[in-house]
Amino acid sequence: MRFNQLAILTPCLALLTACGGDKEVSDKETTPEAAGVEEAHAGSSKETAYQTSPAITGDDLAHHITILSSDGFEGRAPATPGGGKTRQYIAGQYERLGMKPVGDSYFQRVPMVEATLNPETSFFRINTESETKDLEYKKDVVYWTKRVEENLSFENSEMVFVGYGVVAPEYGWNDYEGVDVTGKTVVMLVNDPGFATQDPALFNGNAMTYYGRWTYKYEEAARQGAAAALVIHDTAPAAYGWGVVEGSWSGPQLDLERPDGGATRAIAEGWLSNEIAHDLFDAAGLDLGNLQTQAISPDFSAVAMTGLSASAELNTGIRRSEDANVIGVIEGAERPDEYVLYMGHWDHLGTNPTTEGDDKIYNGAVDNATGIAAMLEIAESLANAETPPARSVMFAAVTAEESGLLGSAYMAEDPPVPLKNIVGGINIDAILPVPLAKDIIVVGYGASELEDVLKAAADEHDRYLRPDAEPEKGYFYRSDHISLAKKGVPMLYADSGFDLRDGGEEAGKKYGEDYTKNDYHAPSDEFSEDWNLEGMVDMVEILHKTGASMASSDDWPNWYDGNEFRALRDEQRAGE
Repeated sequence: MRFNQLAILTPCLALLTACGGDKEVSDKETTPEAAGVEEAHAGSSKETAYQTSPAITGDDLAHHITILSSDGFEGRAPATPGGGKTRQYIAGQYERLGMKPVGDSYFQRVPMVEATLNPETSFFRINTESETKDLEYKKDVVYWTKRVEENLSFENSEMVFVGYGVVAPEYGWNDYEGVDVTGKTVVMLVNDPGFATQDPALFNGNAMTYYGRWTYKYEEAARQGAAAALVIHDTAPAAYGWGVVEGSWSGPQLDLERPDGGATRAIAEGWLSNEIAHDLFDAAGLDLGNLQTQAISPDFSAVAMTGLSASAELNTGIRRSEDANVIGVIEGAERPDEYVLYMGHWDHLGTNPTTEGDDKIYNGAVDNATGIAAMLEIAESLANAETPPARSVMFAAVTAEESGLLGSAYMAEDPPVPLKNIVGGINIDAILPVPLAKDIIVVGYGASELEDVLKAAADEHDRYLRPDAEPEKGYFYRSDHISLAKKGVPMLYADSGFDLRDGGEEAGKKYGEDYTKNDYHAPSDEFSEDWNLEGMVDMVEILHKTGASMASSDDWPNWYDGNEFRALRDEQRAGE
């Protein structure tokens, strides 16, 4: 779930480790529905005899949520017995509904690797003309590597300031133009020029684009051949303080195990504290403040940090594990090779024996048993529709979202069907149990024509669309849909609204604030018979109608003109 995801990334990994992350997905996990469901129900307070209906109802949603968030599922951590029960339950439901696997199995294996830097034997140092300065881990710098190697190093890598580190042809922007950074250490600013200027005509103004995300910046630096890539932390444009950087990027770091072992990435990636960054620029005879001002112009040229070079040694412990996405398809009656996608993450945080109090299980009822329950309800409705969908509808319950969107990232890298054949996708990541609302929040509002399809469905329920309140924090880039979006596939991420029909925005905000303060990523995120599911049912019906409309249409919604992913999609669909 997207609530301050970066702040909780490291605790999530610690929980995964505590639960034991070495379990592999068995080839036998293509078990029939009966075995999967009976095992999965173990520990649930819900009667196994209950039968869900083709209609989307509060009772049906409660049934799935209760099972998925029961203590018997042990918090649904990846690569654990509880995670295995979760996968079995979802696959069992797919089979019960007559959904088809992609290939021979509902399970798409996701190989993962956990890397833990040893700060005691590693170093990151800056060589100046007068001294060699070892940067203090966590205080001055946090660094790691995406290369799956235990020992890596580089010496005397020239340092270059590359502004925002952005190459964005649609904005006429290239911070790397005219400079060769092969083997060098690039230093860059966080977020993008639009946030710095608040000019809506520059990038997307206050709203962050993908170019502002640290993920993009490291990827681009690697494409440019850099040996190391360092982002300068600044609280306002980053949307979180240095404490989040310390906590999120130190300790165990879980990632996909890629075929090349991460060889195409920079040797080192990291963050510099704002204070140490100013010191380093001063040592190079540069004024960081003036350079920040220059960097907001498309005419900016990279600046050599004369007299400075970087050297580093990274000693990393490596541990491998495996989990799986659970993917099923309702086959289209007319155009089966065209797909509408529903996506949601099945995982949560598992158990943590060190948690204070008697309850050690992080059940994740809202986050994200609600999303999986919604997907299963939508699937049951579509599977039993009087008129089957013209296009196929794919349901992907993905793993390891809480560990960095890994399941969806793997699905995007190794898609079960060609990405060009996916018409568009809907990501469902936590639905708060609130009364009926008048609004729907579209995270990343103004991104794609999927919003037009959503609006038509929302209009039928007398609800209006509104943007998320903090677009500058880039929440659109923090949930699973971004893995496919950055490959070009139009994706939609909508939340239940908070402008309640009874009580308005003041009442609605209290629900969100209470959940965030008391239950988010806590053992208390459990299902309650007291939940008001009226708003959830309405939201799921709207998402159902949105996908059903796409599945019955022959339109191909695209990103809006000017969106950073539009060119990728146009190229993807070229010649169709």
